[in-house]
Amino acid sequence: MKQTLGEKIFQVFNYLLLTAAAATMLFPLLNLLAVSFSSPIAADSKQVFLLPVEFTTASWSHILQNKGLWTAFGITIYITVVGTLLSMLFSVLMAYPLSHKEFLIRKPIMLGIIITMIFNAPLIPFFITVRELGMMNSLWSLILPGLIGTFNMIIIRTFFMGLPAELYDSARIDGCNDGGVLFRIYLPLSKPVLATVSLFYAVGYWNTFQRAVLFIRNPDKWPLQVKLRAYLTSPEELAAVNMFLGDYDFNTTTLKAATILFATIPIVLVYPYLQKYFVKGSMLGSLKE
Repeated sequence: MKQTLGEKIFQVFNYLLLTAAAATMLFPLLNLLAVSFSSPIAADSKQVFLLPVEFTTASWSHILQNKGLWTAFGITIYITVVGTLLSMLFSVLMAYPLSHKEFLIRKPIMLGIIITMIFNAPLIPFFITVRELGMMNSLWSLILPGLIGTFNMIIIRTFFMGLPAELYDSARIDGCNDGGVLFRIYLPLSKPVLATVSLFYAVGYWNTFQRAVLFIRNPDKWPLQVKLRAYLTSPEELAAVNMFLGDYDFNTTTLKAATILFATIPIVLVYPYLQKYFVKGSMLGSLKE
């Protein structure tokens, strides 16, 4: 169908508006990247915008040689991978029976689940519960307390409810049990919503901060975000040591830019691989016919 002049103008306006919105989100990252590769004088004098000034890799060399940050990076990857896999497994196992009308007590259970969305657990009882379960200074304290996200589970449940009931009936007639229906039929058809919810969980685990501050007292077990906070709140010591050694190729400003990108880039790189599922999955999981 041929577009009218007004439709073409409107489409061009939309593209320009979306491009401008994307640029406002991209420019801060590009600025940080440029600062991290710039000289200290250029960074502190605000000469850097989108391109490095007096290019140097000193800040990144210092960051990449920091064993503490790499240890925290590995811990965060472990928390993200294990936490996301377990959260997806238990969210799916919980969403599946709640998506069937034949499950007689699904309404009382859903009511209890929704109440947890409205009223969060108080911080002190939550802390005491985790402590009494013996999870202090354990990485499991960063995974198990938030294993099932209520909103994420409801998205999966709503998606399952939108699948044709005939699929379930025909599978049961052919002798397939509920486990077979879930893993052989439902999950292969649910890739968009599973990818979307997995991304939600992964970002949440990657950004773990509050629980780590509450439950992890051993600095050697800090995840990346907590280590990053400790690193950025006392960079003067690092700068002083390097000035004493005669290394003037980086300072606190360029170090902060490099460490922020070090913690941000890995999770940002995951999104392009899931983008084709993301919008479709979030829409399918949010509507029910």
